[in-house]
Amino acid sequence: MAGHVVALLGAESTGKSTLARELARILSARGVDAVMVPESLRLFCDEHGRTPVQHEQADIAKAQTELIEQARASHQLVLADTTALMTAVYSEYIFGDDSLYEEALKAQAQASATLLMSLDLAWAADGLQRDGPHVREPVDGLIRSALQRAGLGYNVVAGHGVARVEHALAVIDHLLEAPTRPPRKPGASRWRWFCDNCDDGECEQHWLPRVGQV
Repeated sequence: MAGHVVALLGAESTGKSTLARELARILSARGVDAVMVPESLRLFCDEHGRTPVQHEQADIAKAQTELIEQARASHQLVLADTTALMTAVYSEYIFGDDSLYEEALKAQAQASATLLMSLDLAWAADGLQRDGPHVREPVDGLIRSALQRAGLGYNVVAGHGVARVEHALAVIDHLLEAPTRPPRKPGASRWRWFCDNCDDGECEQHWLPRVGQV
């Protein structure tokens, strides 16, 4: 059987690579056959010493999907440090080209879980791949819009350091434990978590630090 894919999405400098590496380390130590798939854009920039132009975007998206599928064929859990959807988003944002969304969303639909990085980390430079903090909010909006248009669910991951890792692990543990959970009875109400921020159990504000909290 092909393994689960956990897709890490997010605007630049939101900790995707760092989180993917740490999750792979922790899960491997637990005995899970987990592997991290690197970002094809980073591989391209390292090889060519520049960022791609518009006509190269489709090949980068295709390469990302192929890397994920190759890993999925031989591992229980694949932690994808971005997917083709991020290439499609940046193609729209930078080049005004929305032609990559259809294939990217088909590939995204194969993910067992999607983790969307919150913008609560400070922006940091990272060579050729970073455009600046001003691009993060519009890119985040494009990611959310694309997923919502396609009817694809996602979990927003927030927090710093260990808290961010634990938040992501909670989603992955829920995924891996699914085969052992008894099926939900027909008509049974879904469990919801209420907090002081609001009464929406899906609201990402539940995970964000409160004012004055370290």
